[in-house]
Amino acid sequence: MAKKLLLGDEAIALGAIHAGLSGVYAYPGTPSTEITEFIQGNQLAKERGIHSRWSTNEKTAMEAALGMSFMGKRALVCMKHVGLNVCADPFVNSGMTGVNGGVIVLVADDPSMHSSQDEQDSRFYGKFAMIPTFEPSNQQEAYDMMETAFEFSEQQKLPVLMRVTTRMAHSRAVVECADEARPQNELNYNAVAANWVLLPANARKRNDVVTAQQAQLEDAAVNSTYNIYIEGHDKSLGILTSGIGFNYVNECFPEGSPYPILKISQYPLPKKLVRRLMEECDQVLIVEEGQPFIEDIVRGVADLKNIHGKLDGTLPRTGELNPDIVKKALGMEEGQCFNPCADVAPRPPALCQGCGHRDVYAALNEVLKEYDNPRVFGDIGCYTLGFLPPFRAIHSCVDMGASITMAKGASDAGQWPAVAIIGDSTFTHSGMTGLLDAINENADITVIISDNLTTGMTGGQDSAGTNKFEAICRGLGLSDEHLKVVVPLPKNMPEITQIIRDEINYHGTSVIIPRRECMQTLQRHLKQKKAQK
Repeated sequence: MAKKLLLGDEAIALGAIHAGLSGVYAYPGTPSTEITEFIQGNQLAKERGIHSRWSTNEKTAMEAALGMSFMGKRALVCMKHVGLNVCADPFVNSGMTGVNGGVIVLVADDPSMHSSQDEQDSRFYGKFAMIPTFEPSNQQEAYDMMETAFEFSEQQKLPVLMRVTTRMAHSRAVVECADEARPQNELNYNAVAANWVLLPANARKRNDVVTAQQAQLEDAAVNSTYNIYIEGHDKSLGILTSGIGFNYVNECFPEGSPYPILKISQYPLPKKLVRRLMEECDQVLIVEEGQPFIEDIVRGVADLKNIHGKLDGTLPRTGELNPDIVKKALGMEEGQCFNPCADVAPRPPALCQGCGHRDVYAALNEVLKEYDNPRVFGDIGCYTLGFLPPFRAIHSCVDMGASITMAKGASDAGQWPAVAIIGDSTFTHSGMTGLLDAINENADITVIISDNLTTGMTGGQDSAGTNKFEAICRGLGLSDEHLKVVVPLPKNMPEITQIIRDEINYHGTSVIIPRRECMQTLQRHLKQKKAQK
């Protein structure tokens, strides 16, 4: 066994490669991005021809993974939690189709919303889709679980949801890794068409099968090596914990917990183990990162007076947990090492100096001074920072692609001017269909596709539509007369402002594409060229 110092994301990636992975499908999203990047850079993955090119969005990623599974091979789908919303349709339906080759849907949740719109807990998706869920508590488990989860997926003929959180994804630990990788599955034609064609008559039969499997999945969770019951001599309290929360509990008891601990890392919730803990202990504290998923289930079948966690205020309902918070819940003296330093002033993020988005916002703000009550609908990306000083240029940012459709809806309501600003990667992710709606009705909106030639917010990954945006807009039906391309530089400000003004005053759908490479990727490319000389 080789020992490697790995991020949680890297342990997941290497575990998947060693488990016989044939393809990873993903759209970059913090804190999941490093999984695909690791596979893209791994020599063994290159030698094996493992697919690792970025997908246009999470829905296309999930569907491509199902296609690989249909042919008998193992596939990994990676995304952040809000990406699971994007691929919810194929994800939920994959519980009905089942799998041929194993499928793991890796979702990285983001408690405290470090780079996200919400704190949703992906375990709820696994429950209502009736799909088994795994939740590693450390990097070693993250590595080991990949082989276990792929085998379980193929044994049960179901996809597996694997949920991690920010600290699990982005912290490092030593991981013992296998010296050899399992061979990839051979191509096969064992997929049963009746299972994969979800006509109502077929889907009803599959629904009965999958529903009947739930008891078997719970039995597997009861007997899972990842669900551990740890004895304790003090039965006044029992601790029920999951995932990274298990680490926080352990940090409170460096010499070992005096209380019994039930650690959950495989779902459905093993109620048999939960009942044992509750029967043995006077009180139970539930420590889980994210929403009170386990606590909700337990409170439905137990004495509410004896259960403590997020729903009764013993632990905070929002934000990340840490050992200090858990210590307080246990009635122990809090430490200081996890508290933020009072002497460090917070530094809000800002657009990079020299960023093309800056010039776009400067021009847009200059023009919009000429109008009463203009509204600018923003989107997900670096340019969302245009909400902050000094620009304060956007009025909304809801989800990937919402800028164009919200601008259209506002225009439908009578708003003018209505401007949408969206990035190049976000446009191909989920903005194209909104633009088609706008073009079909010739909605009175101006769309700015701020093209920095990369997926900048997550580190400079390839953007699916690079050098294709004019063709895409024309293909959707936009006229050349109202499709403009500009270079966002201070010297071009008179031209840019005039084009924005002209297109706002045109009462129909128009698109402006300011195009200049991201400063971060530009510097990277210049260094690479210099090194090659």
